[in-house]
Amino acid sequence: MTEQVLKIALIGSRGIPARYSGFETFYEELGSRLADRGHAVTCYGRSFFQRKIGAAYRGIRIVSLPSIPTKHLDTITHTALSTVHALFGQYDIVFYCIVGNSPLAWLPRVSGARTLLNVDGEDWAREKWGCTARWYQKLCERIATRTANVVIADAHVIQERYARDFGESAVYVPYGANDRRTSTTVGLDKWNLSPREYILYVGRLVPENRGHVLINAFRRVNTDMKLVIVGDAPFSAAYKRELRALADDRVVFTGYAFEEDYDVLSSHAYLYVQPSQVEGTRPALLDQLGFGNCVLVSANMANREVIGDCGFSFALADDERSLTESLRTLIGTPETVAKFRQRARSRIENYYNWDWICDFYEDLFHRLVCKRALISYDDHLGSAQERQ
Repeated sequence: MTEQVLKIALIGSRGIPARYSGFETFYEELGSRLADRGHAVTCYGRSFFQRKIGAAYRGIRIVSLPSIPTKHLDTITHTALSTVHALFGQYDIVFYCIVGNSPLAWLPRVSGARTLLNVDGEDWAREKWGCTARWYQKLCERIATRTANVVIADAHVIQERYARDFGESAVYVPYGANDRRTSTTVGLDKWNLSPREYILYVGRLVPENRGHVLINAFRRVNTDMKLVIVGDAPFSAAYKRELRALADDRVVFTGYAFEEDYDVLSSHAYLYVQPSQVEGTRPALLDQLGFGNCVLVSANMANREVIGDCGFSFALADDERSLTESLRTLIGTPETVAKFRQRARSRIENYYNWDWICDFYEDLFHRLVCKRALISYDDHLGSAQERQ
């Protein structure tokens, strides 16, 4: 039986093309694949973020709407306006990201749409939030279980927490990664870098991502390698000044790096480090496995789930000392790093595969629209592999 063509809205991110965080990448990768399969996909973006984007991108219809661009109001005001717009779009599926948007996830159901909400990790644990915002984020986790048809967890540890704390059967679906390795080194000279002679970090420069821990640990390592910090963040000027004050002359801050710059920096790193302790899947970590990088991560459950036996972790307790020791060990054993580069790609190809993830979402959306029983990503993957 041929499944119906679906009208799908993606709401809550800054918009595409992906130039900020994991949710933008997720919407671009999923939305473009669904569009290629004939579905009508719309991605709502913030007008200040999408000034030069036209009416469509990679087959996805683009709707740019304004927001109140402050730390606390940017996301919720844009999501509210996008939701009102979507009420008149006759969508079959409305997919929200970010748990703070959960109070709005019930509205499209009034017009007959089925709604999903990707709650991400423990957003309330992010150090950028004050007491009131943390309270709101925690409250929104509970609200999410009431307002959306389906709660999406990107890590098993998040799925398990929702079952334990709220009695909610969240659906686990991971993110994916692509193979974007490039042999060219053109562009490295922009930052005075040489292949395999720098350690890489990619992420927002905010306290919960623990860039300060990485820089402090790196300063204690006697090496000629450089530490390359890729990323930036709005509303974080004081913390960025703190990082620059900590850094020695081996630390390179590139700011945001996209497309060719990002691919070159990622393809030629010696090692990738992910120091954040906040539970939840880090799309940048999956990206780096996709680039075939040896990875070193903080040993929270979500990070360890992602790397399996294809990477290294350092202890959460006394993380600066543990990270220092791990860096010294891996810098001193290039043969081990080379071996784990070979393992990294297999982790993506055999599990965190965007095409398989899109297959699952397409099936999930049809099940929701037709009110059929839902299945897990792992069960879906197992069934697909059996059919091959």
